[in-house]
Amino acid sequence: MGISSGFVHPSGAGFRCGAGWVRVWVAVDREIRRPCLLQLRMLLCLSRGLLEGPSVIEVSGVTHHFGVGPVLRDVSFAVPTGRTLAILGPNGRGKTTLLKLMAGLLSPAFGQVRIDGVLRRSSVEAELAIRAKTYFLPADAWFPPTITGREYILAVGETWRVPILRLFEHTDQLLELFQLKDISNSLISSYSTGQKRKLALCAALASEANILLLDEPFSGGLDPAGLTAIRHILRRLPRRSERTVVLTSPVPELIEQIADDVLILDKGQIQRYATIPEIIASCGASTFDEALRQLIFPETEDALVRYFEHEVNR
Repeated sequence: MGISSGFVHPSGAGFRCGAGWVRVWVAVDREIRRPCLLQLRMLLCLSRGLLEGPSVIEVSGVTHHFGVGPVLRDVSFAVPTGRTLAILGPNGRGKTTLLKLMAGLLSPAFGQVRIDGVLRRSSVEAELAIRAKTYFLPADAWFPPTITGREYILAVGETWRVPILRLFEHTDQLLELFQLKDISNSLISSYSTGQKRKLALCAALASEANILLLDEPFSGGLDPAGLTAIRHILRRLPRRSERTVVLTSPVPELIEQIADDVLILDKGQIQRYATIPEIIASCGASTFDEALRQLIFPETEDALVRYFEHEVNR
């Protein structure tokens, strides 16, 4: 099931804002019961040292497809509380699909996703409890065109039940930080692509959700000010407030600055799940960028060598 809205409503009903209601409906599938095999996989993750503390997100034996072929194949891992995990890999290899499965927008064909030990989409009550503490930001967030940027942020904060006085103050701080204050009372339909991306990030942060699932938060036309702001926030947020962040991004330099752990997907399977220093060391590389080129794009590295050799011989 896909949902195109800018955020997922924790109550499944919608939020009140300006011109009317925006509704996001919750669909819940029956629980897939494979407990023994899935518990064994999580024990294997523990034995490999992938779980360093209490895990807030557990993905166990997840396989998913869209009717043509598997997008994800038997994926298992866990994310400890207060960590930032970056999911990397070539285009079309399942990164966004995996993020949507964690967010509850999709139900895995096989396997399980648990948030704080609760199975996603196992019941309406369980799913609503999970959504109250989780915020998913898609790469192409949708906005109601007939409300202002400030109204949108406040509506998101109220939906996640942030105390109103704290929400007012936080909204002002975010608008100033992302340089949106001057247009905060203008209709969102008048915003540029980059301004809309900044607004989406402001709303995600204003939710104060314990778990942030961010699909390419550095993309969408962000200017240097926006990149600087979100980079520093994501670097400090988990450490200061025990929040957990899972994100995708194609920019190694940004990932190296903010991520604690990196999960590399290739052909729907986990190729590596480790810290950045561990990945660099295992590849015998001098930089994270070099390690990623070896792991994810070895053919590109070879093509670059051939290209420059050809240039020299011209």
